[in-house]
Amino acid sequence: MDARRGSIGVRAADSSLRRAQWLSVLVPFGLLAGALGSQHLGGLNPCEMCYWQRYPHWAALALGGLSFFLPRGARPLTLLAALAVAVSGAIGVFHAGVELKWWQGLTECTATGARTLEEIMASPLVRCDQVQFEFLGVSMAGWNAIISLSAAGAIAWLSLKRR
Repeated sequence: MDARRGSIGVRAADSSLRRAQWLSVLVPFGLLAGALGSQHLGGLNPCEMCYWQRYPHWAALALGGLSFFLPRGARPLTLLAALAVAVSGAIGVFHAGVELKWWQGLTECTATGARTLEEIMASPLVRCDQVQFEFLGVSMAGWNAIISLSAAGAIAWLSLKRR
């Protein structure tokens, strides 16, 4: 009977890890899809800090995806993905604080996608301290912070969950 309980506990732990793996892929994918969609389809130009929030999500997507193919490394890779998602969330907190004027952010602006001086001069000037879009009173940076930090906590908890 103890052996059977042990195997049920192992299956439950495996199930939790599998959920964590899926979250470590789906959350960054969804947030990146939203960011890229708002940029390319919605016409919102990202600032420098917007780009900074994307880089950890790309890393999380790669780490979470790799965790499916390396069973021995699934838990550490999933935890690293959770850390990457949390880093994006922390940058989102900083960015949202800059937007709310709680602290000073970057003093530079971003001319997105420009390669030549002519393109730079013709491209829109995007400030990190101005909200371009908000939903329910929360900016995109704020939503990234809320979703990313919540998801990172859930991914870590599920990854570390034992019977």
